[in-house]
Amino acid sequence: MELLITELSKDKFEITVKANQITKHIVFVTDEILFKLTKNKISKEVLLNFSFNFLLERESNTSILSSFDLTVISKYFPEYTKKVSDKFNV
Repeated sequence: MELLITELSKDKFEITVKANQITKHIVFVTDEILFKLTKNKISKEVLLNFSFNFLLERESNTSILSSFDLTVISKYFPEYTKKVSDKFNV
């Protein structure tokens, strides 16, 4: 499986998941979200890559919402925020 992350604007990214079925997702990551989750220790692209791998471990790419704000992940998977902090020593 391959992830392709394209910056559409400062806070808006398109993630293409190349799997059995190719899917495209629009994800919003503001500076505020980046700071809240990572204290700006990593870039938005690195966070998106981690976040999509996190999601893909739990569901198929066809089950991932086509457009969402990154903060929505923790509503479905409460452990998400802790996984981010653990991974990036936040």
